[in-house]
Amino acid sequence: MASQRTNRRRSAPRVKQLRLSITIVVPVFNEVQSVPKLHAGISKAMQTTRQDWEVVFVDDGSTDGSPQAMEVLAAKDPKHVHVVALRRNFGQTAAISAGIDHSTGDVIVLIDGDLQNDPADIPGLLKKINDGYDVVSGWRKFRKDNFITRTLPSRIANWIISQVTGVHLHDYGCTLKAYRREVLTGFRLYGEMHRFIPAYAGYVGASIGEVPVQHHPRKHGKSKYGLNRTIKVILDLLTVKFLSGYVNKPIYLFGGVGFGLAGLGIAGLVFLFVRRWLYGIGTVDSPIFLLSALFFVLGVQSILLGLLAEMSVRTYHESQSKPIYTVRYVIGKVNGRGR
Repeated sequence: MASQRTNRRRSAPRVKQLRLSITIVVPVFNEVQSVPKLHAGISKAMQTTRQDWEVVFVDDGSTDGSPQAMEVLAAKDPKHVHVVALRRNFGQTAAISAGIDHSTGDVIVLIDGDLQNDPADIPGLLKKINDGYDVVSGWRKFRKDNFITRTLPSRIANWIISQVTGVHLHDYGCTLKAYRREVLTGFRLYGEMHRFIPAYAGYVGASIGEVPVQHHPRKHGKSKYGLNRTIKVILDLLTVKFLSGYVNKPIYLFGGVGFGLAGLGIAGLVFLFVRRWLYGIGTVDSPIFLLSALFFVLGVQSILLGLLAEMSVRTYHESQSKPIYTVRYVIGKVNGRGR
């Protein structure tokens, strides 16, 4: 299993260290107390590197004064701090996508705005990038969350995602990750898809590394995550598997399901005919088989319709270049835009 995991994660070759520009993207939703401390931590951490850097704070419709706190930081540190304020709360994935779209760095680092991720770990991720990896994922080896409601479901989810996608990581849910810019091109993020970026990257052949990172208890504000996200993650995982494994050959999926359903139908008919021949019981008088077949078919149809709808939504967005967020304003020259 160990060798299999190594192959799936594509170990990176050693390369000469390069001077890369870094963009740190921070999605923020009601973290007014954390934002100044996070900026101070990022500044301190980046002073230890020799890289040019910027931090893009993305306000995801906060209502607690977070936008004003970020504007103050942009005024104090205009060289490094840029702010992208969304018009309403679009969700973490959309905020991350907005930050990436407004970034200029060769390497993009994602970090949560609640101070549970430690900015001091960023240089470690960048060192791994300089070693030749395309993606470096943080691993919260010793989590400071409730074990029953957060840690245990996360471990189960990480195992399932690793098995389904073939990209084995300990901690898909850790936002603290570093990506080479070219790895993030070629696909757009929807739903809760930001956690699956390493899986997308692995699908196109990116080299993926992992480093243990610190994890701190939440000091300010309230957690935005709950057990209800588990269902969303599972549904998104189905979409990721479909897009990565069957988007270019959907007949393999739909044909396989069709053969499976036909086989069940034939098996059911054979059972009914054999039962009639042996015991004289009518084949059309029992509602059990018909109801079971109906429910099964309806369930499969619902899943397939969901996947087709997902494809339709992506086509709708990408064919019209329609963004999944709208920006209220931008502070600082970010990607040639801003004021």
